[in-house]
Amino acid sequence: MALRTQVGIVGAGPAGLVLAQLLHQAGIDSIILEARAREYVQERVRAGVLEQGTADLLDSMGLGERMHREGIVHHGIYLRFRRQSHRIPMSELTDGRSIWIYGQQEVVKDLIEARLAAGQQLYFEVSDVTPHGFDGDSPRLSFSRGGESEEIECDVIAGCDGFHGVCRPAIPDGALTIYNHEYPFGWLGILARVAPSTDELIYTNHERGFALHSLRSPELSRLYVQCDPHDDIARWPDERIWEEMHARFATEDGWKLDEGPIVEKGITPMRSFVAQPMQYGRLYLAGDAAHIVPPTGAKGLNLAVHDVKLLAEALTRWYESGDDSLLRGYSDACLRRVWRVQHFSWWMTSMLHRLGGADDFENQLQLAQLDYVTTSRAAMTTLAENYVG
Repeated sequence: MALRTQVGIVGAGPAGLVLAQLLHQAGIDSIILEARAREYVQERVRAGVLEQGTADLLDSMGLGERMHREGIVHHGIYLRFRRQSHRIPMSELTDGRSIWIYGQQEVVKDLIEARLAAGQQLYFEVSDVTPHGFDGDSPRLSFSRGGESEEIECDVIAGCDGFHGVCRPAIPDGALTIYNHEYPFGWLGILARVAPSTDELIYTNHERGFALHSLRSPELSRLYVQCDPHDDIARWPDERIWEEMHARFATEDGWKLDEGPIVEKGITPMRSFVAQPMQYGRLYLAGDAAHIVPPTGAKGLNLAVHDVKLLAEALTRWYESGDDSLLRGYSDACLRRVWRVQHFSWWMTSMLHRLGGADDFENQLQLAQLDYVTTSRAAMTTLAENYVG
């Protein structure tokens, strides 16, 4: 016998879990299918910057207690170039809004705990997930669990299964327009067991390439340097990584970067990607299943949360009144913000990275732009408003 629910959700990342929690609070049933094990989902290190709106939403869902206890509030960021730091006072420029440093894996842990504590259905380690019937009135999800084939009948399917998931490819060829831009560089990221050397994030434009000093906790630092996206991480022993970090973060005033044991490192290519529309029949895409942004603007998780907030509102209205206008307008509503965020992330990336094939003239243009952004209150406000969301 097939399982039955109102909303079938594919993917137990932030998008799927937030959607499920919002639906649960609205009295709407859902089942989440996740290919990975619970331990993997909870431990994979991803984004760590939450916009004000994301933090507020977690609070409104009753899930902000640990974020307030363990997270770190930032009211500004630093832009560093020509070996000098310039602070962007975000809260001052945005009527008190700020960002939270609270790792995506911590958000996921909180959401999974809440989901299971409420007795809601969440199946890990499923395989062969396939959406069916979403072009009509009887969508369903087939999958395998514990070696047995199963099926979920539902009213709608939410594809929250990431860039490499199964939901977007299930949409017929030609139904989506794909916009894709691959950058000629990537980020080599490390997680180091050492107290952060900064009180707020540092974004650095340097002649050797971009660098970012972020953090995860008072004891863990998260740092990145621009690199060749096809490089082999084996060519980056810890000594070389720290040498490059010291070179790019160096300042005229003698600021010091503290070192510590590197507990994780890897290279991530960078791309901008949008698939539109973000819906086909009764299949709705959200988060990385529909769009990818370069991490420079710290937007990926926040954009996914915005998608599912709109989807939850649309589904709630449909179930309560039969009004499907928000569902029909879901993609258009999401894409307005998606493209704004794409532009901001591209702008930050282009301003701070060494661009492939750029000449001295273009490098000087970057510095001129950074000079303007750090001296004009109007320009600082533009950056701040986009950054805090």
